[in-house]
Amino acid sequence: MALVELVMPKMGESIMEATILKWVKNVGDTVEADETILEIATDKVDSEVPAPVAGVLQEIRFQENDTVEVGKVIAIIATEAEATAPAPAPAQEKAPANASSNGNGQPAPTPEPIFATADAAPVEKTGADQRFYSPLVRNIAKEEQISLAELEQLEGSGMHGRVTKKDILAYVENRSTAPQPTVIPAPKTAAPAAKPTAIATPSDNVEIIEMDRMRRLIADHMVMSKQTSAHVTSFVEVDVTDIVQWRERVKNEFQQKFGEKITFTPIFIEAIAKAIHDFPMINISVEGTNIIRKKYINIGMAAALPSGNLIVPVIKNADHLNLVGLTKAVNDLAARARANKLKPEEIQDGTFTLTNVGTFGNVMGTPVINQPQVAILATGAIRKKPAVVETEYGDLIAVRHMMYLSLSYDHRVVDGALGGSFLRKVGDYLEAFDPNRSLA
Repeated sequence: MALVELVMPKMGESIMEATILKWVKNVGDTVEADETILEIATDKVDSEVPAPVAGVLQEIRFQENDTVEVGKVIAIIATEAEATAPAPAPAQEKAPANASSNGNGQPAPTPEPIFATADAAPVEKTGADQRFYSPLVRNIAKEEQISLAELEQLEGSGMHGRVTKKDILAYVENRSTAPQPTVIPAPKTAAPAAKPTAIATPSDNVEIIEMDRMRRLIADHMVMSKQTSAHVTSFVEVDVTDIVQWRERVKNEFQQKFGEKITFTPIFIEAIAKAIHDFPMINISVEGTNIIRKKYINIGMAAALPSGNLIVPVIKNADHLNLVGLTKAVNDLAARARANKLKPEEIQDGTFTLTNVGTFGNVMGTPVINQPQVAILATGAIRKKPAVVETEYGDLIAVRHMMYLSLSYDHRVVDGALGGSFLRKVGDYLEAFDPNRSLA
């Protein structure tokens, strides 16, 4: 009995648009609730958008291969009863009479649109042969070392010959036994050629590689962050000897008891969550001239993907989890990030971000703030170094496990006193780690 406006769903904090791959339903088709209406793509994976209600697809506002901003209406669904009646007139004062009105000649009220956002799991656009190659297909091709020229030789089963996940997986399965497709160079024509993924210069000394969609979004996001925030970075050096020795002692028992490998990341997140409670004004965002203080602590952790890109899954309410809970969350999110299986809500609503540059052997870094947050902490490599240790017998020089922490913060709203004090507090919590801590 109502019109339903189907809008382009939001599938990630930095995802502001998606591309329509295929309309599964056409205007006039009957749809059931949760039945797929269309397929869309962002920079992550292919997604199917289900119908939020049962009814008839009354209007399609965007066509295939159109890129649409999140939140825009892409289709109108009418309930079956509504679809059989004449379309409502634009002017409300001349609404048509409804066949199911009260019978006294008075027109039934015009049905008001119901705004419904369909839930969709997250999803790209491009192709040298003018065919659309989704990020999922392109990621599989990259992992299996399938060139763009090979992709162009595949016969796709999707709309307009689009190569689907099923097509490329079948090709991969038969690739080892089947003869390789002949790589045919793109013909030289006077018209502008489609952009290839890689172009070799005549001298073969330079290779031009086009950014994929995810890298372009990351690039835009980083430039936007530097243009938005006045970046300042502070550093502290921290003695984490007790943490290193404790982890080395309990890691086997921890895995046997909880079925999880414990890394340093959950310990870092635990310290960060404690420090945020001490300095809540680090857990904010800025909207115009307003400061928005978040009363929840959602900590994102930057994770490197096999493609070389980055993604930031978020641990929601990190301060409510103990070390075991944080370990399970970290391991689960990291594994599913590498497998490209994160859900849209798992990369949204972060209030603070941790990035571990020590993973790559770097001793420190100056990370770029993940907007709209105002601070990001980087942990450097843990190294053995001679350090002064205070004892009851006086100062001694001993070999200790040392690391640098660096905090980049938005100087518009976080001054040096707040940023420096927060960073020092994180270091204090790490240095105060109880070496006799139990696993309970």
